[in-house]
Amino acid sequence: MATYAIGDIQGCFDQLKSLLECTGFSDTDQLWLAGDLVNRGPKSLETLRFVRSLGDRARVVLGNHDLHLLAIHYGVTQPRRSDTLGPILGAPDREELMHWLLQQPLLVHDDALDYVMVHAGIPPDWSLKQACNRAREVEAVLRGPEAESFFQHMYGNTPDRWSKELQGWDRLRVITNYLTRMRFCDSEGRLDFAAKGGLETQPKGFKPWYSHTRKADAQRIIFGHWAALEGGLQHPQLFSLDTGCVWGNRLTALRLEDQRYYSCDCSVNRRPTSGTAKKKVLSNG
Repeated sequence: MATYAIGDIQGCFDQLKSLLECTGFSDTDQLWLAGDLVNRGPKSLETLRFVRSLGDRARVVLGNHDLHLLAIHYGVTQPRRSDTLGPILGAPDREELMHWLLQQPLLVHDDALDYVMVHAGIPPDWSLKQACNRAREVEAVLRGPEAESFFQHMYGNTPDRWSKELQGWDRLRVITNYLTRMRFCDSEGRLDFAAKGGLETQPKGFKPWYSHTRKADAQRIIFGHWAALEGGLQHPQLFSLDTGCVWGNRLTALRLEDQRYYSCDCSVNRRPTSGTAKKKVLSNG
């Protein structure tokens, strides 16, 4: 049995199938998905149905696009012009898919494999235990009667810094923003949401969240969200798996047992086949 972690799919279902074929994914293997299953790509509905069909063989964390879909589902916001979520919203199994999505966590920690997976990252001043506990706060609300209220209060960039004194929706919003939207922060954990490109867009006084001294620095962390990094982060404990498939680059998988990478070409307007899916082994040390 092998465990494969894959970065942001964003509705690129054909490329996902090609990548799984490349890895030799079998009925005994496990699949970890680092969030943003949906949106911008052409087959978000097929992606959700497939991952849900895997049952316990799939472990998923929610990304910002997944949460955006749920907010639309609850009617608290409208689809954006760039969204490609219409087939899900019109699907006969929409309710079942949305219920399944609400049950997914914001953070996965596996002691046996010794990996943590989150969509965007873990704030530098949070220990792993703190990150797990704060993720559970949000998950409990998503799975309870206040889920719709959560989405009514989810959007926004404030507060932009964690404080243990925060309560209510402000507390849940900043936890969600750290785990699903974070890229750059300052030494005190203050978030910047304006810079969305690569490291060359780093604002003055800010650094990538993983570049700060971190309480969870001994933990192996899998994350997605930051396509502009192109999977090029060189760090023995950090694995950046969003390699921009929806933008025409690659979809990437990491086999957790031996840290071997696989990638699938996602060139725009070309449907990948097993011939274009190719193994790519990179150094992460």
